[in-house]
Amino acid sequence: MVKHLYIHVPFCHRICPYCSFYKHTFGNINQSELVDSVLNEISIRSQKIELKIDTIYLGGGTPTALSPKNLETLLAGINRTINPSNLIEWVIEANPSTFDLNKAKIIRNNGVTRVSLGIQSWDPSTLKTLGRDHTPDEAEEGFEILRSCKFKSLNIDLMFSVPGQSLETWTSDLHRTLKIKPDHISAYNLNYEEDTEYFEKLKNGDFNENPEKDGKLFKLAMEALRGSGYEHYEISNYALPGHQSEHNKAYWSGADYLGIGPGAFSTIQGKRWRNVADTGKYIKLLKLRKIDQIETEREIIDASSFRTERIALELRTSRGISFDTLGETKNRVPDLETEGLINRHDNRIRLTDKGKMVADSVATHLL
Repeated sequence: MVKHLYIHVPFCHRICPYCSFYKHTFGNINQSELVDSVLNEISIRSQKIELKIDTIYLGGGTPTALSPKNLETLLAGINRTINPSNLIEWVIEANPSTFDLNKAKIIRNNGVTRVSLGIQSWDPSTLKTLGRDHTPDEAEEGFEILRSCKFKSLNIDLMFSVPGQSLETWTSDLHRTLKIKPDHISAYNLNYEEDTEYFEKLKNGDFNENPEKDGKLFKLAMEALRGSGYEHYEISNYALPGHQSEHNKAYWSGADYLGIGPGAFSTIQGKRWRNVADTGKYIKLLKLRKIDQIETEREIIDASSFRTERIALELRTSRGISFDTLGETKNRVPDLETEGLINRHDNRIRLTDKGKMVADSVATHLL
């Protein structure tokens, strides 16, 4: 039985230079054909896989880039195709420049409970560097539109360690975010992912990584957000009480999930695959109901791989990992405790604040 559903909408009005997810502009792809294909895939999958969906995450790309008609068709179709009575959370990603009050109401009226708003920064210069197509004022207006629709949870995405971003700019971003008091804040350290414009600039020496500065910016976020009542429940995520993301927590804990749409990943009963990352081909194959042919990059997640993923992901959370998960590397725990990087309590290993600064290194040591 699968309880978690991810749906990928690859459309973007504009391609951000740091993003490595499968995405593209609309080009000559018909929006309604993509929507029909996504709903068709859910229907076909549900005949082969027992679905009792607790959480849905609609990501991209930019799902809110869809026209109001196609957005309504997609959301209403999802409700018809699955049984929404079990849902405890339904998330959609949004870009401030791609929705208005009408779209926000469509989203709310179809049962979405959480909107994740990709603001990234309140600083015009930083937004320009990131290739974002909204202004700070448009971002705040978008947030207030969403707030007026009374979603259960509103999240704001922020990004730090952006080229040219100063400690003062990041501090200002945090303060302006806290001023409007979203229910949840995601604060991501910019990573240079392969197959992105930013990665090429890093290789060419146009951009440089600075771990020391990264640490300072991360510490600023921890102090400011926790000091304002947010629970730091995963390294990049902070929530007011009652507003943690149930869908993301399922990912981090290793739960099975079904991915729908071009480029989406699925992991079910130790098998992982990726849908073909070609929207035109995806649509063509779904019209022919050739569901097996859309699956690519198949792999088996054996016990060793599962353990590796659990250490890498669960260690990032405030819950930490079970001591028993470590297996043969248990003997490395005392050294990490001595260095002040982890704590062990109730048979669980958790990162200290110092450990959070070097989480990837701690995870590698435990592998």
